[in-house]
Amino acid sequence: MSAEEKLPVDRRRFLAGLTVGAAAGASNLVSDAKAQAPAGAARATSAPIMTAAAEAKDPEHMLTTDLRSGADFFTDVIKALDIKYVASNCASSFRGLQESIINYGGNTKPEWLTCMHEEISTAMAHGYFKITGKPMISMVHAVVGIQHASMAIYNAYCDRAAVIVIAGNSADVNTRRPGVEWRHSAVDQGAMVRDYTKWDDQPVSLQHAAESMVRAHQIALAAPESPVFLSMDSDLMEKPIEPKDEKKLVIPKVSMNIAPQGDVNALREAAKLLVEAESPVIVADMYARTDKGPAMLVQLAELLQAPVVDLYGRLNMPNQHWLQQSRRRGVLLQQADVILALDPSDIWALTHDLRDQLERTWSRKAKAGMKMIEISMLNFHAKANIQDVERFSPADLSIVGNPEASMPTLIDEVQKALSNDRRTALSARGQKLQSSWKAMREQSLADAAAGWDSSPISTARVSLELWDLIKDDDWGFGGASLSGGWERSFWNLQKRHHFSGGSGGSGLGWNLPSSVGSALANRDEGRYTVAFQRDGDSLYAPASLWTAAHHKIPLLSVVHNNRAWHQEVMHLQRVAYRHNRGLDRYPIGTTITDPYVDFAKVAQGFGVYSEGPITDPKDLRPALQRALAVVKKGEPALVDVIMQPR
Repeated sequence: MSAEEKLPVDRRRFLAGLTVGAAAGASNLVSDAKAQAPAGAARATSAPIMTAAAEAKDPEHMLTTDLRSGADFFTDVIKALDIKYVASNCASSFRGLQESIINYGGNTKPEWLTCMHEEISTAMAHGYFKITGKPMISMVHAVVGIQHASMAIYNAYCDRAAVIVIAGNSADVNTRRPGVEWRHSAVDQGAMVRDYTKWDDQPVSLQHAAESMVRAHQIALAAPESPVFLSMDSDLMEKPIEPKDEKKLVIPKVSMNIAPQGDVNALREAAKLLVEAESPVIVADMYARTDKGPAMLVQLAELLQAPVVDLYGRLNMPNQHWLQQSRRRGVLLQQADVILALDPSDIWALTHDLRDQLERTWSRKAKAGMKMIEISMLNFHAKANIQDVERFSPADLSIVGNPEASMPTLIDEVQKALSNDRRTALSARGQKLQSSWKAMREQSLADAAAGWDSSPISTARVSLELWDLIKDDDWGFGGASLSGGWERSFWNLQKRHHFSGGSGGSGLGWNLPSSVGSALANRDEGRYTVAFQRDGDSLYAPASLWTAAHHKIPLLSVVHNNRAWHQEVMHLQRVAYRHNRGLDRYPIGTTITDPYVDFAKVAQGFGVYSEGPITDPKDLRPALQRALAVVKKGEPALVDVIMQPR
């Protein structure tokens, strides 16, 4: 019997319909489909879901077992690490592990979070870590899912954030399904992201997998924190464990890292330099790792009566303290005779200026004889290929250690080095700094008032209107700053969840999903989250909003809609000006117009309450109030605001 003769009548008629003319064929296809529909079929309200139950007709295809699977054991390993969430876009390469987590593991610790893209799941894990200091798992599909996730992994690497990425794989060629499973398998998947992960492994046994998972967790959280990667074989996860083999499996003991502090003698020398300095400046970048960090920095700054420049890699110092003088960064660094740099990502930029012009030139801005003290783990972060370590600039005193862990000893040594006479002299310096802080505050208010009633709406007004509505609540902040950084001037930023810094790698598509991850962490602590979303960045991963809606994550997103990638607008204008070509054609390739994007409708499509675009300043506050009411009920909301470019 031929293959055609084996076809059931309905399929034969269907295929025959494809050979006739277009119009007639369409008519025949519709009539044939109607003829094959079962009589009295109920109208479905949604598409039917095909299940594996149909496969049970073939007993050789559907073998079952009551034995535990490899994934069941691996789920126990994850539970032992107290990991709360797995964020993922579902895929066949890790189906065994997903099934175990939701069925065997009861979908609790970890709970499965549904995402629309691997970049979203990984950026969510990044944002979650920045609030909690704990890693989340991002589960990604073999080969192609890793490529989707790679930008978010890179951001986490540059930002020194602990994220555990697990990818499925089909390692054994003897059991790979023909076709796509070959294209989605690799000999060494870790090679795809090894340049920007701290450690990776590809376990070949369940005991190997258990030890690698615990090791990955420990390495990811060891300073400087970074992403780690595991490639997990699908057969290893799906196959049952024989009782004789299960008795041999052991989950390793989970131990926590003790952050290394700097050498005591070096910290004593640093304290002496700081106490004797006439114009010391403390610069903090990625210093604060816990809520204790900002409080200790306040203590050190007050002892020395020294100004602090917060670079906001993390929230390193409460922004309303009068010694936090980040907006005076330029003049402070030029006058400094001693700079204490706490986990800086770029020492060179603290003491030099580079002019971006036709011929790039640089100049030193630090005063002669200035002493640089660095406390950092940066040398443990550097990779050969990735250049995020910035230009080399040796410190006069380089102390290797976790700066937050080193702070108690440094404070103690400063207290020992301070004489009564020196305390009196430092008090006078402090009074001058208080006056400078008041002047800085007044200037910021004057700057914020400019264009208050303008349309497009000023970024300062958006920031201050929102602050006035949330200031008495328990709130968290997700993602990066609004252009102008007004929240860093006027909001009361005290704790880690009030500000967590930017993406690290400046890769677009990070802000919105990271905000969802931050909001998830804040939700678990009983607070809602607000975040500013950039229009161009949001278009990379708008489906993050669906995850927020589906999992009831209370996040207010305020879109800074300037209808352009405005930084690129300025870059293009700058280069065109240098080449004497005029500025009239800069919108090509840099603006988001014709048509405009209606972010409110986009959000509605994902099930998120939304308003906008808001163009009139008088409509802004009521829209924010309505959106906040939704968020306070435990749902996400979005307000699209047409704002000034910067």
